[in-house]
Amino acid sequence: MSGWFAWNVQETNLVTAVLLAIVALSLLQGIRKGGGGSARQLFSFLIHSVVTVGAVVLSAYAASSVSARLREWLMETGLTRPSPGASYFKQFSYTVMAGLRDLPLFRFAVVFLLCYMIIRLLTGLFTRWFALIGSAPFALLPSGGVVGRSAGGAIGAAMGAVRALLLTALLFGYCALFPQGPYTSYIEQSGLYREVAAQVIRPAAGPLLEKRLPVFAQAMSGELDQLWLRRYDVIDAEVPDDIVRAAKEITKDKTGDEAKARALYEWVGSRIAYDHDKVTAYEVRGEWREQNPEQTFETRKGVCIDYARLYAAMARAVDLDVRVVTGQGYDGRGGFGAHAWNEVYLSETGKWVPLDPTWANSGNWFNSPRFSDTHIRQA
Repeated sequence: MSGWFAWNVQETNLVTAVLLAIVALSLLQGIRKGGGGSARQLFSFLIHSVVTVGAVVLSAYAASSVSARLREWLMETGLTRPSPGASYFKQFSYTVMAGLRDLPLFRFAVVFLLCYMIIRLLTGLFTRWFALIGSAPFALLPSGGVVGRSAGGAIGAAMGAVRALLLTALLFGYCALFPQGPYTSYIEQSGLYREVAAQVIRPAAGPLLEKRLPVFAQAMSGELDQLWLRRYDVIDAEVPDDIVRAAKEITKDKTGDEAKARALYEWVGSRIAYDHDKVTAYEVRGEWREQNPEQTFETRKGVCIDYARLYAAMARAVDLDVRVVTGQGYDGRGGFGAHAWNEVYLSETGKWVPLDPTWANSGNWFNSPRFSDTHIRQA
């Protein structure tokens, strides 16, 4: 057999079972409701589907139009970082607004979701009433008897096929996004899935979807990683007074962002000792001792993430725009391991520059020319 039925009926793949179950249950539901009930359900389903697709298209168009204007407005507004003693709400709001300003895909996604919610809210009542009134004539169709049950079964089976097709499209998207994902191989073992994907989804979507979707997902993942890293702006928002005083004392004779940023880099790099015991406790016993910048400042000990969080807190105390970066750092033995460092914005050049206070004692790691050779960002 070929086409839709070119799959082995003996296979026990769960994906195949679920797809068949969707069609079978829809068929049984159609027989139970009969021709009239199934026709009303089909009409309602189609109306809601059309409204949903329309809302998605309108939201995408609106997001494309609004996104650039929103960025311009945020740039003109000139977001100001809250003071170290500002409330959690202000710190969180600044982080979100800065993300909307700097991350185009994140900005598009937020605007898209807002537009979609508004459109569905406005059309929700209208859609329900239209579906209810429009489906009323179908009540005249026979629901009982052989003819009514047969018609209902046919309609139910058709709806089941559409539902199974939608699920296959979602699975197809997952496989395209995560070709090495934990479930991709199992999904593709389903003969029914392969046939539907090959005969319907892939021709409809075109080969570009399989190529562009992973690229888009990777870009979106990179932006989400950047937004996630900004959580330290909120977690460490309240900078203790002793850290503020120390940061201001260290930079009191410095002029310009670069001079201040370098002075803090040298201070953190030379005053904080690397905590080898903390690393051993984690590697040997699985114990992780979380510490905030104040604890690092008081004990003068920490690992890379502690260096980076303390540097960020001190930099914010003197009005520098800074962020914590995580990724992989060269281990000196030909490999890479988990690492954390910072990036600071220099108004003199209008650029973000990398620096690694943890490695400060081993050389110049403040915007060094080959910094990216030994530091690989998480995204």
